[in-house]
Amino acid sequence: MLKAILFDMDGVIIDSEPLHCKAFQKAMKLFGLDLSKEYCYQFIGNTDRYMVDVLVKDFNLPNTSEEVIRTKQEVLNQLELEESYPAVPYVVDLIKNLSKHPIKLAIASSSPMEQIERTAIDLNLTSYFHDYVSGMDLKHSKPAPDIFLKAASLLGVSPDECLVIEDSYNGVTAAKAAGMTCVGYYNENSGNQDLSGADIIVEGFEEITFSFLNNVYLRSHGEPVTIATTERLIIRELSVDDIVSMYHIYQQPEVREFVDDIDDYLQEEIEKHKAYIKNVYNFYGYGFWGIFSRETSELIGRCGIQNSEINGRFEIELGYLLNIDHWGYGYALECTKSVLEYAFYELHIPRIVAVIDKKNSRSTKVAMHVGMNLEAEIYHKGRNCDLYVIENPNIE
Repeated sequence: MLKAILFDMDGVIIDSEPLHCKAFQKAMKLFGLDLSKEYCYQFIGNTDRYMVDVLVKDFNLPNTSEEVIRTKQEVLNQLELEESYPAVPYVVDLIKNLSKHPIKLAIASSSPMEQIERTAIDLNLTSYFHDYVSGMDLKHSKPAPDIFLKAASLLGVSPDECLVIEDSYNGVTAAKAAGMTCVGYYNENSGNQDLSGADIIVEGFEEITFSFLNNVYLRSHGEPVTIATTERLIIRELSVDDIVSMYHIYQQPEVREFVDDIDDYLQEEIEKHKAYIKNVYNFYGYGFWGIFSRETSELIGRCGIQNSEINGRFEIELGYLLNIDHWGYGYALECTKSVLEYAFYELHIPRIVAVIDKKNSRSTKVAMHVGMNLEAEIYHKGRNCDLYVIENPNIE
């Protein structure tokens, strides 16, 4: 269960990395050294102490690390009088919204504690955070996991109950080494950071919610996310444990008649779905989900949306299939309505299509009942099909 969210500060809460880099460059010129931005950016996520220790060694400087750090801080103090640290767009709103949920929030930053506290005060965020941790107070800085393990300990939670938001390679590496779920935030001002180790990468916080972060956490722990609950059905992500039941549904001739890309061998289907969970659910946040009976918990089919190239155009395609024993009870209409509602209101998808074999009259009726309109007759994957379309009514 997700119990804590840990924020890095520089590059996640405030856009401070460019000013820190500028301070290092100006300070090092006083020592007769020209530093490139690329050199500075490789240390994003580390403490000043770690960077300076490496810098002194790399350039064989006669100066002590303490002298270099002191000079850099003096330059930074002057720059801070001339330039302010802007908050990363929408992150303040995100922090305030997260505080409404039963989780704990903390800042875990490589910056000095006084700077962390000053940032929280300047942004009026002190009442939302339960604790702060400075990497300057620890023996090992990022990419070591110490800072996040310390934060978890202070909050009274275990590492596997935490999610970290980071903008640097060092920070992501530290979070994963601590055994925590990690969201990588791509900040163009943080240099060319390798965030591939994160569970997911986001480019902004405008549409990030607690629900989104909780879903990332659940998926990182192999727990399927529930998409919707209707009067008779539960629609949730499929797990590997569900594939045997799904495979038996695939074997029904009536189901296979209108469904492509089904493997004849169970093990192949299992391996394919393992990759699907990792690469589709995690990356897109949508895909084909399981349809479960609320009464019996039985898996009775699948439904959802997927990316497809149709008639020379990239589309978001709606699809479903049901165990033949559950045909004729209105389940197709019930799950399809729910999927469209989720796609439009939660994912804000502007347009959804359905490709329906002309012989599949049942699916044609479902499409028409949910408000889809016939747009074209097409030839798709060896079939004569109708292309039905529905637009998101909330997007002009």
